[in-house]
Amino acid sequence: MNPASLFSTRLVRAATVCDAAYDGVILVTSCGKIVEETPKLKVLSSAILDFIEFHRGALTSANIVPVDKKIIPSGRLVLAGTGPVTRDIDDVRRFHTAAKNGVKLALSAGIKSPLLVTVPHPRYPHAELVSALGALLPLYTPLNVREEEKNEKFQKFGLLPIMSEHLVELVEAFDAAFTVCRDVGETGPERMSPPRVADYIKARLVRLEYNGSGTVENTYFMVGKGVTIDTGTFRFSSSCGCDLKTGGHMWGMCRDKYGSAIVAGFFKVLEILKPKNLKAIGYMCMVRNSIGSNAYTCDEVITSRSGKRIHIYNTDAEGRLTMLDPLTRAKEEAMKEVNPHLMTIATLTGHEFISYGYYAAFMDNGPAKQSGWTRRIQDTGDRYGQPIEISRLQPEGSRLDEHGCDSEHPLKFTHIDMGCAAGDYPDASFPNPLVTLVADLILSKSR
Repeated sequence: MNPASLFSTRLVRAATVCDAAYDGVILVTSCGKIVEETPKLKVLSSAILDFIEFHRGALTSANIVPVDKKIIPSGRLVLAGTGPVTRDIDDVRRFHTAAKNGVKLALSAGIKSPLLVTVPHPRYPHAELVSALGALLPLYTPLNVREEEKNEKFQKFGLLPIMSEHLVELVEAFDAAFTVCRDVGETGPERMSPPRVADYIKARLVRLEYNGSGTVENTYFMVGKGVTIDTGTFRFSSSCGCDLKTGGHMWGMCRDKYGSAIVAGFFKVLEILKPKNLKAIGYMCMVRNSIGSNAYTCDEVITSRSGKRIHIYNTDAEGRLTMLDPLTRAKEEAMKEVNPHLMTIATLTGHEFISYGYYAAFMDNGPAKQSGWTRRIQDTGDRYGQPIEISRLQPEGSRLDEHGCDSEHPLKFTHIDMGCAAGDYPDASFPNPLVTLVADLILSKSR
């Protein structure tokens, strides 16, 4: 699939804030004085400082500021203030939110070709990238709409890097990955039924593999839950039958395939950035859990690939069963690979959302914990505006318990429960923890 076909809009690298090719400038900043101290933006400082003096809330909201057309040919500047960024409760996500609000205001103002520029902040080295990713969020058009009509919200979208030399390249990679992730994760259960997911990925178990150039130093296995709709199946009475999600809890369950969507998005970034010395194998476990003659029921006994027999008590545990055999196969493959690390990624439990809200939870086994990876990726998530939480792994049935710290063949394994990390349905999702995974596993190795 051509990456350009997946872009939310045409991204262009700009050379100056005064470029006449754009009909508006979106400026994301936390402080007017920093604008004055930034050589590429000093020409805007007078108008911005005057507006801040005029409007006390200018740096905590998005506003349109008239500017002399000799400075900005369009005469339109969207000032997107981040609000405070140095308190204990603040982080780089302030820039993400400000850019998103700035783009929304630009759209409502009728701007068709904006230029985005983010004023760097010494506390947040990745502010420009995080800001640009936030700006993309309002620009996504759902797959079912794109298939019926051309609906581009911007004609082009300029990016003016201040400190981030590879900004446009990275934003393009993330934009394509986000589109793949949202297309798979958000689209309804019929358009993204298991066979049609396989068609979209161009490969019902979808296997993806990436082999980077050079000597392999790390091998990552990602197994994603891909339940295209989860009804929980159904209940005939209080004592027998299957287990239906009732009381409105089935609403939004077309996103129960978001774990697989994260896997697809991760591999799209691999395809575009082509990092070296890295091998990755992904499994997208696509299935539909619904009422019908093929539904499974409580009291069934299922024998897994690992040889374990599983007695079904509740059919709403389909997600872990869907991932189990591919995870076992990945474990078998990992025994032959260089420095393997296995991961499962899933919208698995309501408990995770109750415990952590809109943050993904990472759970290590012993070898993974000893490697320190989850602690490291937690720091990465903070820097890139997609924080994660750390939890504890519980016993499960793939025989990975035979590869702990005390075994002859220890294997690193991390389960990632992303619950509602992508956001509330039916609002456009923000692929989470995709940015954190890409930043740690790909960008840290390729820059």
